[in-house]
Amino acid sequence: MSVRMRHTRSHTRNRRSHHALELPRVSVCPKCQAPHVRHQMCTQCGTYRGREVVDVMKEVTRQTERKKRKARASGVEEKKEETASEKLDATALSNK
Repeated sequence: MSVRMRHTRSHTRNRRSHHALELPRVSVCPKCQAPHVRHQMCTQCGTYRGREVVDVMKEVTRQTERKKRKARASGVEEKKEETASEKLDATALSNK
C-alpha cells in the first residue's frame, strides 16, 4: 500500500484558483454603437460582421400584427391610438 500525499489547504486553494466564473465579453456594434455579446448578432440592428442577418423591422411588424390578431380573437377591442411607449420597436423587442 502506498503512502498518500499530503492534502493541505494551500494545495486545495491553488487548484481551486482556476474555478472562478468569467463575465461574457462584450463588444460595440459598429453600425448602431449598441453593446452586444461577441460572435453573435447585434440585437438592436440585426447585423453581424457588417452584413444584415435579421431584418429587425420585419420582426417588429410581425409582433404587432400577432398582438392585434390575438386581441381581436379574444374579443378585446383595440385602442385606436397607441402611445409611443406601447409600440414595439427594436429596443423593446431586444429587451424581451
